[in-house]
Amino acid sequence: MRTVAHLSDLHFGRIDAPVLDALRRRLAGLAPDLVVVSGDLTQRARRREFREARAYLDTLPKPQVVVPGNHDVPLYNVFARFLRPFAGYRRIIADDVEPGFIDEEIAVLGINTARSFVFKGGRVSEAQLARVREVLCRIDGELTKILVSHHPVMALERLAECGVDVFVSGHHHATRVAGVSALMVEAGTATSRRTRLEPNSFNLLRIRPRRIEVERYALRGGGFVRVASEAFCRQGACWTRNGPS
Repeated sequence: MRTVAHLSDLHFGRIDAPVLDALRRRLAGLAPDLVVVSGDLTQRARRREFREARAYLDTLPKPQVVVPGNHDVPLYNVFARFLRPFAGYRRIIADDVEPGFIDEEIAVLGINTARSFVFKGGRVSEAQLARVREVLCRIDGELTKILVSHHPVMALERLAECGVDVFVSGHHHATRVAGVSALMVEAGTATSRRTRLEPNSFNLLRIRPRRIEVERYALRGGGFVRVASEAFCRQGACWTRNGPS
């Protein structure tokens, strides 16, 4: 079994320090095999925010797969936004905006959906989709395959035909789990004050061959506690809900 902690929408620049401490403690206790962060590490892609995000990531369990979000592209610096949109991210967070992780049980691929010319929405290119397909073709078919993006872009669902089992994303600051040919798992904001319909939260995926449990942890009383859990089993080409785990 592998456990994957799924964080999203950290938004350094608009965070509360106690939430950072609570999240760090909970992740240390869960000791996941992998931490994935599906974008929006910063609020306005400022150097200070990137540095704070990088310092915080360094305190969390490793290994990690991190992709940028639309807030990680400069908004007001037009020159940087259109000519060097990921310069700050690459310099401080990671040079690779589409990283991956593969071991004996899971294959996790990142794909960058943030774009200079779109302020909130996300896009993927045919070249990106082709690259992921090529990688998937080389991966053992028995591994559970997970694609990480910031936006839940509809075009990515075409990759379910290539063997993607789970799409994890964020952007909407709300938790959602759904899917048939592949699971769609969206996370709320882990640390930002920009909560919407739910408190700060993150997901934990417990992955076994042909079975995935998705747990949601939410901030309550100064700590992150498990508030929901759903199990899914793969039957043929479909994932079916198997009730609370």
